[in-house]
Amino acid sequence: MNNYRIQSNNLARHKGFSLLEMAVVLIILGFVLGAILAPIQAQRQMLHQSQTENTLEAAKKALIGFAQTKGRLPCPAIAGGGGSEKPLGGGACTQQIGLLPAVTLGIQPIDSDGFAVDAWNNPIRYAVTQVNTAGGAGTPDFTTSSEMANVGISLLAPDLRVCATAASCTATINLANNAVAVIYSLGESGSQASGGTDETENLNAVANVDTVFVSHEPSATGGNEFDHMMVWISPYVLYNAMIEAGQLH
Repeated sequence: MNNYRIQSNNLARHKGFSLLEMAVVLIILGFVLGAILAPIQAQRQMLHQSQTENTLEAAKKALIGFAQTKGRLPCPAIAGGGGSEKPLGGGACTQQIGLLPAVTLGIQPIDSDGFAVDAWNNPIRYAVTQVNTAGGAGTPDFTTSSEMANVGISLLAPDLRVCATAASCTATINLANNAVAVIYSLGESGSQASGGTDETENLNAVANVDTVFVSHEPSATGGNEFDHMMVWISPYVLYNAMIEAGQLH
């Protein structure tokens, strides 16, 4: 009887797994799942970046189309403004740097507040030059109807600056020193945090501290992470489009 009981106990132990064996299995399973999920997450991130690039390019085209029709660029939208430019009809903008006026432009996708959003569902930002040329009508050249035509191409001087880094950004070292408008996404992180000096520069622009922007490839470098995405409108592209539409001569 005792021998039968011992054999039964030994058999039960051989049929089960020890805690150590279970731990090893779970560790291996974790490695396997990590190897599977990492490429999926990378693919999802690439998809979001591609979708946002397309949205920014579509916004750029919509802004140029608006200028061809209205003879000016729209003002940015502001929080609580329902996605329309402020003020309606342009002129001196309520904010030089704000949100893309999706309702005014008639573009999608938008969120429940009427703001155009990127692939991470964060609102897309928009800045437009507020240069007021001496001898003009006394209101910003690029957001006042017919003011660009009244001032003339030779005197127009948009002043938004885009640089490859915040550390090396001057009137002579830049990607653009005369951008008319800048359209950008703050990436997956939104406006909640800054990864370093380059993102901080764009967050300064969000806070209307300055009109300098930074644009470069995404970076995971510690202390200066960067996931913002940006396009801008060159004055020469805008002028050519408006000349074709009969808004400039």
